[in-house]
This record gives sequence, structure tokens and C-alpha cells, in this order.
Amino acid sequence: MSPELMALILIGGLVVFLALGVEIAVSMGILASLGFILFSHDPQVQIPWTAWATLNSFVLLSMPLFIFMGTMFANTGVVRSLFNAADKWIGILPGGLASSVVVANAVFGAMCGSSIAAAATFSAIAFPEMEKKGYDPKLALGVICVGGTLSVLIPPSLILIVYGAWEEQSVAKLFAAAMIPGIILATLLVITVMIMALMNRSLTPQVAHYTWRERFIAIRDILPWAGVIALVLGVIFGGVMTPTESSALGAFLSLVMSAAYRQMSYKALKNSLFTTVKVTAMIGFIIFTARLLSFVFQASGLTQSFAHIMSGLALGKYGVFTVIVILYLVLGCFLDTFSMMLLTFPFVMPLLTSLGFSPIWWGVTFVILAEIGVVTPPFGLNLFAIHGVLPRYSVMTIAGASMPFLIPLLVMIAIMVAFPDLALWLPGVLYG
Repeated sequence: MSPELMALILIGGLVVFLALGVEIAVSMGILASLGFILFSHDPQVQIPWTAWATLNSFVLLSMPLFIFMGTMFANTGVVRSLFNAADKWIGILPGGLASSVVVANAVFGAMCGSSIAAAATFSAIAFPEMEKKGYDPKLALGVICVGGTLSVLIPPSLILIVYGAWEEQSVAKLFAAAMIPGIILATLLVITVMIMALMNRSLTPQVAHYTWRERFIAIRDILPWAGVIALVLGVIFGGVMTPTESSALGAFLSLVMSAAYRQMSYKALKNSLFTTVKVTAMIGFIIFTARLLSFVFQASGLTQSFAHIMSGLALGKYGVFTVIVILYLVLGCFLDTFSMMLLTFPFVMPLLTSLGFSPIWWGVTFVILAEIGVVTPPFGLNLFAIHGVLPRYSVMTIAGASMPFLIPLLVMIAIMVAFPDLALWLPGVLYG
């Protein structure tokens, strides 16, 4: 069977399954099994061996622990103190409370790792406060939706953990690479809020004023979060712990902080454990079926054919990269981040490597690019997360409110291309 016909069967079959509403992992599993029957001499052995080899990973063990850490902070509501403390210092800026959401998301991201969890958490915590103080719902919804992307970019990041395991890249280096771009993106989002507030005064009420005494008292609420971040990331960057060992420390600290704030409850602990199991199982199943399908792509020659065709186009290095960016912007409207990453990387990674792009740099750039997909209709997951918490606002209303905040995300991608050392400098300093 020719690679062209095999591509038609696999891609066409995937489109049909998705159109019928079949889950992406199940769709990939069915097509991969078909491919193994056609290209493997012993599929009964190859499939279970792939499952074991793919998921028996010390790196991936950090994933459920970081998920538990983030869900504990979200379910117990202790993150409310972080949001209130951030507002005391950031609230003096134009669009103050909206800027506080961005900063709180950046800090929460250093303990959460999930964009969806951040969007749901701040929908419940920040939106009622913004609504009470007279913020336009469009500004509030938009900044909560896009602010959640910081929780995936700023380490620990679930996407970077899976990316590192999939591409056999150092997760510690990926975490270090994401730090500076994460801070820059948070700054760009705050600047966007300020510009919108200055251009349209009706979006925000009068700037809140707090006394210096109130601000210094707020430091007391910030210090525990700063301590958690310093410990969890410091032991990784300092070489004291691996990311997996650090995730266990973070999970333990989430329990300590929840108890210290007197928010620990059996219900919160049970919900956090169940959420961790469900999310981990979902991601693990996607990783397994995607790995099966990638083997089929390689065995059939599709991966090599795609790289050869793209390299033969007279577009140049950055022309090909632009095509890849457009591809992910389109796919992000229909696929979740993990499915999009694991489904396309067998084709995209060899091409990017041949063009001279650093895998560490691309990991961080991909996160920014993929997170655009979680806020774009019709299947942006952050849109549905917010709609689930605030059902009176439709998915399309939330999507419309998010559109202005996509500009800084696109600008950040351009900055990453123009200045790749923003991602590569810190890993180089820490790890050589």
C-alpha cells in the first residue's frame, strides 16, 4: 500500500470518527490498531509492549502529583487569598482588578499547571468580585479566559511534562526555558488590560485605592505562595530534586497550605483525588494511542514523506515555520492541546529539527501556540470551563470577550521567533 493511500485512510478515518463524536483517543486507537495489522508482523505483542514502554515513565509520574497540587489549591479555595493580596498591589493600575487576575494567574500557574483549572478557579473567585465592583463582563471574562494560559506556560506545566517525556527532552530544562517567556507574556497581558481600560473607561470602575498598611499586610498572604514556588522550582533548578521528586513535594505542600488556611475538608480532598485520577487517565490514554499511531506513521513512511515534501517547498526556514503556526491555529479550534501535540509531532518534529530549531525552544513556543486553541471556538476548553461555572454567559460570548487578548499571545510567538535566547538563556546558565 502506498504512503499516499495510507495517509488517506488514516487521516480520512480520523476525520470521520471525530465527526461522529468518537473520543480522540479512541479514534487514534482504532486507526492505530488497523495500521498495526497492516504493517506489523506481530500486533498482539507490539500493542501491549508499546503501552508499557510509553507509560512506564518516571518523568510522567510527576503529572498526577502536579495535577493533585493544583486541584487542591483550587478546590479548597485558598487561592482566594492570593487574588486578594495581588489586588492590593496591582489594583492601582488602570483596569486594576483585571490586571490582578493576570498576576494571580501567573503565580497560581507556578503551582497549578492546568489552564482549564485556572479558568474555572478564577471564574468562581475573581468574576463575582469584578462584577460587584462594576467591571464590564466582557473584560472580566476575557482576562480570566486568556489569563489561564499562564498556568500552562509558567512551570510546572503539564504540557511541558508530556512534551519532555514524548520527545525525550529534559523537563527541568523545559521548565527553565518557560520562565522568562512566562513573565514577558504576563507583562504583555497586563499592558493589554491597561490599554483597554484607558481607551474605554466604561470597561472599568474607578481605580481602587489601598493604604500602604493594607498593602504590607497583604504581603503576609503572598509569602506562603512565594515560599511554595521557591521550594518546588528551586529544588529543580538547583539540582536537588528531579521534577518528579519536586512534584511530590508540591503535592505535600498543597495539603499543608490547605490545612494552614483551615480550608482542608474531606470533600475537597476526595474531589481533588478523583479529578487527578480522571485527568491522568485521560492524558495517559491519549499518550498511549498517539504513540501507537506515530509508530504506524513511521512504518508506513508518512513521516518521512511529509518532511520531504515540506522541506522541498521554496518557503525558507521561517516560511515553513509560518505554515506550521497556521496549521496549529486551525487545529486548535477543533482538538485539545494534548491530542494536537501528540498527533502532529511525528510529522512536525523531524521537520523542525532539520530546519535547525531547538527542541527546548519549540517546546515553549508550542505551549503558547497551543494555548490559543483553548480560547478559540468552537471547541476551546477554557470557554467551556468558564461557561460551566458561569452558565448565564454563552460560549460564543466568552470567546468574543477573549479575542482582544489573543493579540499579546500572537505577539509573544513573534518575540520568541525573533529572540530565541529568551527561552534558551536560562537553561544554558543552569545546565550548560
